[in-house]
Amino acid sequence: MSYPESAPARRPAVVLLAACALLVMAVAALAYAVVDLAVLGGTVDAFRAAARETSASPEQIADVVTVLRASVVLSAVVAALSAPVLAGLALGLLAGRNGARVATWVVSGLGLLAGCCSVAVLIGERAAPLQLGSGEQAVAELLGLVGDAYPSWWIPLNAGLSVAQGLGYLVVATLLALPAASAWFGRHRSTAPTMPSAPQAFTPAPYQPPSAPPAPPYPPR
Repeated sequence: MSYPESAPARRPAVVLLAACALLVMAVAALAYAVVDLAVLGGTVDAFRAAARETSASPEQIADVVTVLRASVVLSAVVAALSAPVLAGLALGLLAGRNGARVATWVVSGLGLLAGCCSVAVLIGERAAPLQLGSGEQAVAELLGLVGDAYPSWWIPLNAGLSVAQGLGYLVVATLLALPAASAWFGRHRSTAPTMPSAPQAFTPAPYQPPSAPPAPPYPPR
C-alpha cells in the first residue's frame, strides 16, 4: 500500500530572493521615512533664512513652508505604510500563497510607475524650473529656494532611492515570473499526511433459527 508524499516541495531560490528583496525594500522605506522627517526641521530653517532675502511677504513664506511640511509628512507616511505591505507580501511568498504572488505583481507595477514619476519630477525641476507670471515672481523665487534648503546629499539620495526602488520592483516581478516560481506556486502541497481509509468492517447477519420442516400432506381419503 503506497502513501502520498506529504513533505512540501523545496522552495525555489528565485522565490527566496524575491522575498528577501521585498524585505530589504521594506526596511529601506522605514529608513527613508525616518530620515525624511529628521531633515525637515533643518530644511525649514534654511528655507526661512534664505527667503528673508527675497521680495516675498511673510504670508507667502508661511504658505510655502506649509506646503513643504505637508509634502514631507505625506511622503514619510506613504513610505512608512508601504513597509508593512512589502513585509506582508514577502511572508506570503515564503508561505507559497499564489495570491501574494499576484498582489506582488500589482504592487510592483504601481511601485515601478511611482519610481519613474519621481525621477521624472526631479529631473524636470532641475532642467526646467517653474515659471510663473510677473505678479507671482516672489512665489517663483521661494519655490526655487526649496531645493537648495535641503542638505546637499538629499537630492542625490532621493534620486538614487527612486531608481533603486524601480529596479527592485522590476527584479521582484521578473523573479516571480520564472518557470521555477510558477511551478512551485502552482503545485498543490498538502499540509498534513493523508492516511488511507480503513476497509469497511464486515457486519455478520443476526442469527436466525432454522424454520420447521413443512407438514406432510394429508393422506387421500
